[in-house]
Amino acid sequence: MPDSLEARRKKLVYVANHRGMKEIDVIVGGFATAHAAGLTAEQVERFEALMDVADNDLLNWLTGGRPTPKAYDTDVLAMIKAHKDAM
Repeated sequence: MPDSLEARRKKLVYVANHRGMKEIDVIVGGFATAHAAGLTAEQVERFEALMDVADNDLLNWLTGGRPTPKAYDTDVLAMIKAHKDAM
């Protein structure tokens, strides 16, 4: 049985706050804590895909250190970047 959308959101909050790299925990975890409840099912799916990315890659994409591959250059990544810039 697939997880409910609410359960997936809660799991994202946990995973995003416990990645292992402090910078990612602060940026992505902070975003998840503040915004996961308002994400659509499609956005949750895109966020879950971002959580499968290595911390170093994700940090480079968020800070502009490396270009983001098209598959990950989504509205959710843009929302996380905006959250980071507002911190």
